[in-house]
Amino acid sequence: MLQIVNSVPYTHIEQVLIVLYPARQSYTLIKKMAHAFVALAMVSGISLSATAEAVAETRAAAIVVDANTGKTLYSSNADAQRFPASLTKMMTLYMLFDAMAAGKVSKSTPIPVSAYAASQPPTKIGFRPGQSISAEAAILSLITKSANDSATAIAEYLGGSEQRFAVMMTNKARQLGMRNTQFRNANGLPDPQQRSSARDLAMLGIALREHFPQYYDYFSTRSFSYRGRRIVGHNRLLGKVRGVDGIKTGYTRASGFNLVSSVNVDGKKLVAVVMGGTSGGSRDAQMARLIEQYLPAASRRDGGNLIASRKNSKVNVAALELPESADVPVPVQRERVVAQPADVITAYAEPAPAPSPVAQVLAVPAPSPKAEVAEGDTTDVDPVTTASASAGGWMVQIASVGSSEEAKAMLAKAAAQTGDPIAALSPYTEKFQKGSTTYHRARFAGISSAKAANDACTALKRQKFNCFAIAPQS
Repeated sequence: MLQIVNSVPYTHIEQVLIVLYPARQSYTLIKKMAHAFVALAMVSGISLSATAEAVAETRAAAIVVDANTGKTLYSSNADAQRFPASLTKMMTLYMLFDAMAAGKVSKSTPIPVSAYAASQPPTKIGFRPGQSISAEAAILSLITKSANDSATAIAEYLGGSEQRFAVMMTNKARQLGMRNTQFRNANGLPDPQQRSSARDLAMLGIALREHFPQYYDYFSTRSFSYRGRRIVGHNRLLGKVRGVDGIKTGYTRASGFNLVSSVNVDGKKLVAVVMGGTSGGSRDAQMARLIEQYLPAASRRDGGNLIASRKNSKVNVAALELPESADVPVPVQRERVVAQPADVITAYAEPAPAPSPVAQVLAVPAPSPKAEVAEGDTTDVDPVTTASASAGGWMVQIASVGSSEEAKAMLAKAAAQTGDPIAALSPYTEKFQKGSTTYHRARFAGISSAKAANDACTALKRQKFNCFAIAPQS
């Protein structure tokens, strides 16, 4: 019997219990239950190899939808709530595409990476706090590498905080008709309350194609180059199964192996979802079989828009929309409340986030660019005169740093930490040369008077930023 017990990883027992009791039991109790189950198996002769099968059966769900007509061609547990894992990033991308289509973000818009975003566990790009990534590169990093740090940076940029962005995501899900979905983060890292269903994710896949045809080709990207590195995607069906043109893979220990695939062959369109696979290979094989079996039954008739964005619908979450100004939003300092022991996460996440004390509010440090000029040394590095002010009106300067990205990150940090009145000002960077070295000034413009500029500096200095006022050009 010990051979039977040892033949099955202990985490399988824990996974079953977490799937059955994801938010109702403490991890200590789950561990006790798992030990009791093992002891019972040793006494009674229960085969623990059946446990792994139970995990797979508990998590498994699938659906195939005709994307032209909306007809369900195949369904298995399609409305049961499941952990979406990195399929969450489909909604993160939807929100970013929405902002781009509205003209609030461009492909070249730099998205700052906070310390909190940079601290996300792999898979990730591996940013340093204070760096930035263009919106287009962020899109590609989510689609190919499923980068958790990029997803969190997008959330903070569009929502001000990941928590607020998750509410925005859930609100959008309701507008799209996704009734079994609730988001708690932007990247899909484990959260017991973050749930979706195969049907909801199929709806989201169809919505991405219908609402953003101008961006949908991104999902067919197999690899891209970023800062000298070639980043290869995880979607192995691209180029191997005829007609597959996206969309997204996902995995955590609790969710199993997930995949949403979009197919377009001779006018026939499918969106298929497989959740809870026991391995990446078996998941891909199941998806390929579903496509082969149900593509012949798909229609070439275009039924028009199937997924309406119900902007005026009444939803049960706060109706949070994207900020109106083209110059915002900016990330804010993230506070994370950890309501459970960190090893609850390690039971079903790989890799796990860094451990955190129970019920402690963690104030994650904001970016601190290395080239920040120390107080008292600003004039030595950046001799500013009134003639250098080209943005009009009064301005305040908080730093001179080595790159425009650092300057923008410093401005984002200052606006986030200080709030009003700084958040209402226009961030402004200016390049200048001193000797053989290039610097970038980090400034806030659009200040109406000397008093307002001095008040702004007072607010910034309270948050430990260097600051001095710059008079308008005469």
